[in-house]
Amino acid sequence: MQATQTRYSVEEYLEQETTAEFRSEYRDGEIIPMTGGTVNHNRIVGNFYATLKYGIKGQPYETFMSDLRLSIPTKNMYTYPDLMVIATPVIYAEGRRDTITNPQIIVEVLSRSTESYDRGQKFEYDRRVNSFQEYILIDQYRYYVEQFSKTEDGKWLLSEYEGDESVLSLSSVEFQISLSDIYENVEFE
Repeated sequence: MQATQTRYSVEEYLEQETTAEFRSEYRDGEIIPMTGGTVNHNRIVGNFYATLKYGIKGQPYETFMSDLRLSIPTKNMYTYPDLMVIATPVIYAEGRRDTITNPQIIVEVLSRSTESYDRGQKFEYDRRVNSFQEYILIDQYRYYVEQFSKTEDGKWLLSEYEGDESVLSLSSVEFQISLSDIYENVEFE
């Protein structure tokens, strides 16, 4: 006996999300429940968000944490990045005030269950967003950050940062943060 696979329209997904107890991503008809974050995951996202929000004050950008949804229309996909930087003005998906379409920077904190997806298919889909310029992947188990920066000719350049004394310099906004600030109060296993 085969299990029947249920497919959902975008409208059905968005309606479910308005009342859902837990968030889910939408991938071309499939609704995928999101895993819960760890204490370290939350510390890292919070540290990066607080430092970044203050660090780009006065620049024409806004910073948002994981409750704001990203629409990737070319892939019929909706995701919740851990953190996004958006060049103002914010561009919302048609008819929505909780879904944006113009991230410049996306930051993801990697977990064992999401690492290969965040590095692979999700990054591939995010690259379909024209405004997207920079992808930051933060390992939550050691001092290690990967930065993918889009070059003038549309290629993606990888820079790696390791150790608590390293300093990450964003390429698409004027901002620097030390890995010791990103990982403040994180307790490695």
